Amino acid sequence: MSKRAAEPTSGESKRLNDSFTKEDIASFFGPQVWSSEFQSKLQNDIKTSQPFRWGTIPELMDDTLLRQVRKEVLSEIAFTKKETDIYKVFQSGDLANLSGLDWDDLSRLPSLYKLRAAIYSEQFRDVVSTITGCGKLSGVKTDMSINTYTKGCHLLTHDDVIGSRRVSFILYLPDPDRSWKALYGGALRLFPAIVPNVPKTDYECKLVPQFNQIALFTVQPGLSFHDVEEVRADKQRLSIQGWFHIPQPGEEGFIPGEQEETEARSTLQQLQSKELQEYDFPKPFRTDIPSEELKAYEREFSEFSQDELEYLGTYLNPSLLQKNNIDQMNKLFLDDSVVEIREFLNDEYATILRELARNTELDTKAPANSLEIELPWKCAMPPHKQRFMYIDGKAGFEYTENGIKNYNNVGAQEGPNFGLVAGTVAPESVEHKLIGLASFIRSIAFKKWLKLITSLILTSEQVLVRRFRPGQDFILATTTDKQLARNEDELNVLLEATLNLTPSATNPKNWESGEFGGYELCMALNGGNDEDFEEDDDPAIYKANDPNDDSVLFTSQCKWNSLTLMLRDPSVLKFVKYVSVNAKGSRWDISCQWNVKGGDDDDDE
Repeated sequence: MSKRAAEPTSGESKRLNDSFTKEDIASFFGPQVWSSEFQSKLQNDIKTSQPFRWGTIPELMDDTLLRQVRKEVLSEIAFTKKETDIYKVFQSGDLANLSGLDWDDLSRLPSLYKLRAAIYSEQFRDVVSTITGCGKLSGVKTDMSINTYTKGCHLLTHDDVIGSRRVSFILYLPDPDRSWKALYGGALRLFPAIVPNVPKTDYECKLVPQFNQIALFTVQPGLSFHDVEEVRADKQRLSIQGWFHIPQPGEEGFIPGEQEETEARSTLQQLQSKELQEYDFPKPFRTDIPSEELKAYEREFSEFSQDELEYLGTYLNPSLLQKNNIDQMNKLFLDDSVVEIREFLNDEYATILRELARNTELDTKAPANSLEIELPWKCAMPPHKQRFMYIDGKAGFEYTENGIKNYNNVGAQEGPNFGLVAGTVAPESVEHKLIGLASFIRSIAFKKWLKLITSLILTSEQVLVRRFRPGQDFILATTTDKQLARNEDELNVLLEATLNLTPSATNPKNWESGEFGGYELCMALNGGNDEDFEEDDDPAIYKANDPNDDSVLFTSQCKWNSLTLMLRDPSVLKFVKYVSVNAKGSRWDISCQWNVKGGDDDDDE
């Protein structure tokens, strides 16, 4: 954790005096912390707070002490970049082991040691218990690290429910001599729940961090959803993040079996996720291809009719209809189970679409929240799984408990109809052009073309037009169902297609570094070296920019006019990385999934 290794000492290593009197501990904090009147007011504020029980204390610590802590951190602590589907942050190691360090290390971190002792002291734990009403807290189980959020860093929506955590806290240490402004980003944002375990798409309140301010909240399974807004400015948002845990054996307040019960509730939450899938939109539902249409793909054919060629040519690059190119793409797909096709659309269609999409980005501000999104667009939800704009060819609904239940269980269960949706938008809009393209992808002629490329027969389909807005949108790592084959004829895989239509990607430098997100990444579910994983790391963690991370199977940066076809089995995770507010534009694409069966009766692969 320390930037410099400890120098060896002769004889027995010195140890820091780690005993502090009650007076010492009290002096480490701002005086108002110990005021019963202050605590009573804060207790009431937290009790009545929304969207869940939380509060904040300005000037928590002695100002001189905390300034010294900040100096020590910046000069002595090494930070490691960590990036997964859910966050990008620079983080120190766990501070739980400070008391075990030799004097050569601790002599450089005396103020940080005092701070940790103060935070987990009995006096302050009792204050936290009083103001939150959470019950007793452990003094032996400490859980604290230092994070620095620089430009582009973020943490997406989650509820902090892991193991025995009882109270979360964040102590902010940005520049003490300058106010941290809202326009810098980096705010703590709190999300209400539609029902337990399902947060609303939009946050309800946010806290702009300031030096020597602590935010804390009771960890409430399925309710304490929050995120850290992306840092927009080229500034350092330093903070100490940690948790208070339930009392451990031998501590006052220890209740035998409480930790097991708490962990069981966390596990139950995961088990309940299937029941809560009615609140997931868009759902991974694929519509069966009608049996009469299916016969068109089951019949053997090697070339298209003139009518089919004319229709396909309205959209496709003419070179993709040439037999030698089709055969070459088919070989690549059969060898690798993935093929990327550049310049997919013909020049005329692509030029019009690119201009419409780019003009939309430049002339019209993207919706800032779900309430601003208008049909035919909808907002993907819930935000602890995904958020993006999409068109699925179906009617809209209210993002409320009753609205969702009615849409799922009471109203007419309509199939996607992009032709009908096209009539609701202006003919010269980007939406009209994208909807026309989605209809083309669902055509018989295009599915016959796909058979020639993949040697597969499509048996069901889902087509979504998507837009991922800068500073807002993403898809966290998800798997498919374990059982994809619905009958003995189907293969236990999905054929997936992503038609990337990001207009700002005509200049590859806008996206190719990956720093602005928006890329699609596939990785093995249990890939990589388990020794590299930390206990509480998200299972989808990957080593960004690490060429030795063999769990990453495929990465595709934002592109313009590029189609990727991929066979995906249940062992593959996939996500779209959060698009940075500093990206040059939205990520636009059309995403497709198909159940499939082999094109030949004797083809068992």
